[in-house]
Amino acid sequence: MYTRSLNLPDYSFFLFGPRGTGKTTWLREKLPDALWKNLLLDDDYLPLLGNRSLLRAEVEARAPGSWVVIDEVQRIPALLNEVHDLIARHGERYRFAMSGSSARKLRRHDVNLLAGRAIERRMLPFSSAELGKGFDLPRALAFGLLPPVVQRADYAIDILTAYVGTYLQQEIQQEALVEDVGSFHRFLKVAGIMNGELLNMSAIARDAAVARTTVERYFQILEDTLIAIRLPGWQPRLKVRERHAPKLYLFDTGVARALTGRIRDPLSDLETGKLLETLVLHELRAAISYLNCGGELCYWRSSSGLEVDFVWRCGEKSVAVEVKAGDRWQRNHGRALNTLASAGLAGRCFGVYRGPHAIKNGAALVLPCAEFLARLHAGEILQ
Repeated sequence: MYTRSLNLPDYSFFLFGPRGTGKTTWLREKLPDALWKNLLLDDDYLPLLGNRSLLRAEVEARAPGSWVVIDEVQRIPALLNEVHDLIARHGERYRFAMSGSSARKLRRHDVNLLAGRAIERRMLPFSSAELGKGFDLPRALAFGLLPPVVQRADYAIDILTAYVGTYLQQEIQQEALVEDVGSFHRFLKVAGIMNGELLNMSAIARDAAVARTTVERYFQILEDTLIAIRLPGWQPRLKVRERHAPKLYLFDTGVARALTGRIRDPLSDLETGKLLETLVLHELRAAISYLNCGGELCYWRSSSGLEVDFVWRCGEKSVAVEVKAGDRWQRNHGRALNTLASAGLAGRCFGVYRGPHAIKNGAALVLPCAEFLARLHAGEILQ
């Protein structure tokens, strides 16, 4: 067992994260004595589906200070009306932990998100900081950092293959999110191939043999279930013309490889660059979430071809990060970083590579990947 970096709030909260990231395990560890409602189980789901007031009766029978866990709350969104009423009438007499696979999905259906009476937290796959000495970069690139994959490394391929199949079955078929599962399956493979690339809906529609409007809806499903991240293009006021098309990243490197059918193949040099970007993006998101940094992530690319993989912005602060998969850093690798720095648009600039030594490249500090990740989770990068 690894210790997760997420701390238990002393306040009612939503816990969002993709399936398999350890939300339920963490909640059971942190709240062993809570009143528990797991809406994936028929014994909990069916009675509450028919009579939501049962929740109120059980909660009000608990002692003051009790916690109440509602796991997979998106299955009965109307339960949040009951939670809202309980908090409104009793204040902090009872605290609620409500997990789910998407905040966006609930918001799009105009669900009651308790109007500030509950804060939000995120659970992601393991971070390098959580694994400590157990973190292995080549293995993380090849198989990802989902808890079941890390904890049962001997079954990593089987677990990832089943994860993709289970996702198709549970998230798509059971919730009737798409009618044609076959076309969605083709789309998922193309999405895996497009990991780390600019989104081109027309090209993806052509490759997946589905309509463009269908592709846009499929991407919405991936985002709603937190499987995909649409990284926006940054729009600073530069003299060059920027491109603002978003880039697609999947939330886990192992899932990305499983979707493309490459999970049984040795990791190739052709894959490594985008997979390392995907891993660094995951680590940035984990640090933002667990260190409660706030702000937003984006990328920057100019019409002349200059590109910075990630830019974190929070108020007046900005940090630019460029990722290279090689073990040698060439001076021209820092050109885009130095362009942003000289324009006063990046307060701090970092390069990440797989070489052994820290290097100064103009305004950029170039760090070996392991050192960058250690500094990131120590709170030394995003500041």
